[in-house]
This record gives sequence, structure tokens and C-alpha cells, in this order.
Amino acid sequence: AKDMKHHLDFLLQKPDSCEHSSSHSKKEKMAPAQKVSHKEVQKWADCLENLIHHNSGLAAFRAFLKSEYSEENIEFWVSCEEYKKTKSPAKLSPKARKIYDEFISVQATREVNLDSCTREVTSHNVLRPTLSCFDEAQRKIFILMEKDSYRRFLKSHFYLDLVSPSATTCGTESHKRATSPTLACSSPLVPQCA
Repeated sequence: AKDMKHHLDFLLQKPDSCEHSSSHSKKEKMAPAQKVSHKEVQKWADCLENLIHHNSGLAAFRAFLKSEYSEENIEFWVSCEEYKKTKSPAKLSPKARKIYDEFISVQATREVNLDSCTREVTSHNVLRPTLSCFDEAQRKIFILMEKDSYRRFLKSHFYLDLVSPSATTCGTESHKRATSPTLACSSPLVPQCA
């Protein structure tokens, strides 16, 4: 019930007009927009890998997932990437156990959506951890994000405000002429104003 109340509060705070949404979003995204070239931001739409392998892209995607209350997938993916950089064999077991307990076990605090076979294989791998013990689970979560949340991200103000700040306020003919040719107001990536 508490989570539902927070979700409803979030929905009630959503702005009604595109213009207000744009100004609200610009405040949230100002720092990444200033540090990232327009060309780089456009590359994020090519594939999920381009997005999450760029610090600002990862930050924007995390913020988007957090707004949807579904950040556990990207947090798991990032944890696996950090785990693979472990140098000391003695640290593998405690790090693997921590990731397993947080994201994979049945009572995980931030459980990711894995099929039973992948979950079982990963559980077995954690008993004798190697740098690749989470590879299959990480791959499945990547595919899940790629097919679902990544596509929604590309249509969200989190991305659209970075790629074309003026494109989220559609309406006038002069605006349509001024919008960049890569993302015109008729583009399926740009939400239409009601």
C-alpha cells in the first residue's frame, strides 16, 4: 500500500502540458546535456550498449528506470560489470554472494526477473564463483532491458530533452521548421502534444 501511495503521488506530480514537462525535465537533465555532444546522445538511440557504456547515458537511463520503479535491472547489470573487474580471487566469493543475495535469490531485496533455469545455473555458479559466473543472468537481463525499458527510454523526456530540447514542445509551424531534421515533430520518437 505504501508503494502504491508513492506511485500515485508520483503520477499526480506529473505535469500536464508538454511545455511544463520540457522545462521540468531540462532542470533534471541540465548537467548531462552540457557535458555530452549532440552526436554522442544520438548514438544512444542506435543500441543499448552505446547508452549504458557512456557515463551520462547510464545516468540518464538509471534516472528513467528509477522514475518507473524498475532500476533493479540496470543496478544488477552494473554490479556484474564491476564484479568482472575483481582482481583478487579471495574477493570473488563474498562479492558473488552479495550480488546473488541482492538480485537473484528468492528473497532478494531487488530481485531481477530471470527464468528458473537461468536462476538455477547462476545459483550453482555462485557456489564456485568465477569472473563469468553471472554472465548468462546478465545477458538475459540485458536482453530484457533492450526489448522493454530501453525502447520506452527513447520515447521519454529523459532522452528526448537531451537529443532535441525543443522537440518536446510541438505545435507551431515555426517550431516544426526549426526542429532538427533528425527528430522532427512527426517522428515516432517525439510524443505528440494533445
